Amino acid sequence: MEDVLSAVGPRLKRIRQDRDCTLAALSEATGISVSTLSRLESGQRKPSLELLLPIAHAHQVPLDELVGAPPVGDPRVRLKPVRRGDDSTVVPLSQHPGGLQAFKMIIGRSGESPDPRSHEGYEWLYVLAGRLRLVLGEHDIVMKAGEVAEFDTRVPHWFGTADRTPVEVLSLFGPQGERMHVRAKPRSRRGG
Repeated sequence: MEDVLSAVGPRLKRIRQDRDCTLAALSEATGISVSTLSRLESGQRKPSLELLLPIAHAHQVPLDELVGAPPVGDPRVRLKPVRRGDDSTVVPLSQHPGGLQAFKMIIGRSGESPDPRSHEGYEWLYVLAGRLRLVLGEHDIVMKAGEVAEFDTRVPHWFGTADRTPVEVLSLFGPQGERMHVRAKPRSRRGG
């Protein structure tokens, strides 16, 4: 146990430095004094949950990474589907709070009428299977498998099945102002 605790300080320092974060910036983000953070990193103060939880949150890393917990035997991610209404399921694909979130949605046969809503954020939708009806501001479109839409969620929007058959959608949702960036190798030109 003592070996595990003594390794926490250097790990905290490495994680902070890997993120180009100063003690002062980390102090401001966590509310923990610079001197306490410095003593934690140097091993002069024992780590506690009360100190490690805000640091993990500020660095957006799991607590296990800060304390160097041994890897679990089974590497599979256990997805926990969430039922919405009678015929829709949302499967969270990302495990970290804050920032970009990924979901797989299976929207059932509902014949529900569009009820556009708006909220802070930015969303990217990719239709995996079926046909998706997207109402976005003044637009009312039907998307098929392989099509993508991205939009500012402050624009009133609604999406559901286009034809009362289930549709599967991959959704990436991020904070306001965070947009998706696609990088692809440009196609080479032939001839001239």
